[in-house]
Amino acid sequence: MNVRGTLAIFLAVACLWTGWQRFAGRPVHPVNGQIAPSEPVQTLIEEGATIRHGRWTLTPRAAYDVTARILSREDYRFDRIADLVPEDLALGWGPMSDSAVLANLDISQGVRFYTWRPRGPLPVTREVVTTHSANTHVIPADGSVRSQLAHLRIGQVVHLTGSLVDAKRDDGTWVQTSLTREDSGPGACEVLLVERVEVR
Repeated sequence: MNVRGTLAIFLAVACLWTGWQRFAGRPVHPVNGQIAPSEPVQTLIEEGATIRHGRWTLTPRAAYDVTARILSREDYRFDRIADLVPEDLALGWGPMSDSAVLANLDISQGVRFYTWRPRGPLPVTREVVTTHSANTHVIPADGSVRSQLAHLRIGQVVHLTGSLVDAKRDDGTWVQTSLTREDSGPGACEVLLVERVEVR
């Protein structure tokens, strides 16, 4: 087989693979109604043992249990914390898990932020949007969790359990978790060491 034929086969395989990935990762479109009605459960942890995670030292701040709808997801490979946090999940619960509410919002992610913009009159207050959704930096506890997180789809309801952590790398790079759902802007993201993933 000549070089042109080999290249054609390679391109065909690459196109098929890309197409399959897009199909497998396509969004889910639930019916209207609050499909993740419960608030996240957070229990503060007294200062104790740290966790070594590659080049990072993790300091657990709170146990965290959240069942939420995936509003958006963004993978990262090259930014300063990508070796620890390979993806972010924008999560919504209560009113922010309702398709009727979300139909009025444009939601996006980038540079480690989750943003939303109303398309018209909001059916809920801005405070409700802020307190019932969050950008979550997810740290997979192991390879199995990493694989499960990588296959999550927008629109799914996911149950995540683990610990909110502060993290510091051996070169001094650091990231700190939020411990409240009422903040927004820089520093408002939850940094979650995910120990268990369950799609509902």
